[in-house]
Amino acid sequence: MTETNNRLGIWLMVATTFVFAMQDGLSQHLASEYNVLMVVMIRYWFFAAFVMFVASRRAGGLRAAAATSQPWLQGFRALLLAAEICVMVLGFTYLGLVESHAIFACYPLLVAALSGPILGEQVGWRRWTAIGVGFIGILIILQPGFGVFSPLAIIPALSALMFALYGLLTRYAARKDSAATSFFWTGTVGAVFMTLIGIWFWEPMVPIDWAMMALLCVTGATGHYLLIKCYDVAEASAVQPFAYLQLPFAASLGIMVFGEAIRPNVVFGVSLIVGAGLFTLWRQRQKG
Repeated sequence: MTETNNRLGIWLMVATTFVFAMQDGLSQHLASEYNVLMVVMIRYWFFAAFVMFVASRRAGGLRAAAATSQPWLQGFRALLLAAEICVMVLGFTYLGLVESHAIFACYPLLVAALSGPILGEQVGWRRWTAIGVGFIGILIILQPGFGVFSPLAIIPALSALMFALYGLLTRYAARKDSAATSFFWTGTVGAVFMTLIGIWFWEPMVPIDWAMMALLCVTGATGHYLLIKCYDVAEASAVQPFAYLQLPFAASLGIMVFGEAIRPNVVFGVSLIVGAGLFTLWRQRQKG
């Protein structure tokens, strides 16, 4: 059994969020040049290979990793995540990294709101208040009624909802399956699903973009490896607040590389969302 080391886990989570932010930047570049479905498909090919490599090195190998008593749930989880990635990458191409991540940051609040009806967990009035504050932050970002609201903002909002559902279903699946089994199904089923769809949208890529695609695949595998190690050495409640660092990392990349700008209402709205999200995590830890 691995000894708990929350300090190391925090640094691993910081590294994870940085790598995932770089992955998002690469995804935005490639998806702006090529079809989103093809980009995600190639990314999943490498992801599936990584998942199978990790599974083969564990006790029982691939057969043990694939064994589950709830294949429909595991399969649906995998399909949901693959679809969510496609939606989020599409959001990058229309809204950029800054605003996409600003809206997506609400997903922990969605997890808290939906944990009652899906998992039967009790959500008290304090967390419901925090959820309400977080959604006020979303409205501040979107500015409905001020003539600048774009329907495209629905894209990262939909992605956040899908990712929240994926997270809740993962917690539900964990009641019977190990994390290794869920990880295996996520990568392999997602790769098959994306191949069946993405292969019809194949486009030739120039050599420099193939290099970008290779880097995208490497960052994806590296990020997942760091995340696995993070949860292996630390308590989830101790490291989860640091997952919000992906937002400033991605925003910095959007500003410096893609020339995006941060509007004052986005800063204020994100502050409310992140503050509310951190409060819900703290309350969950207190209840636990």
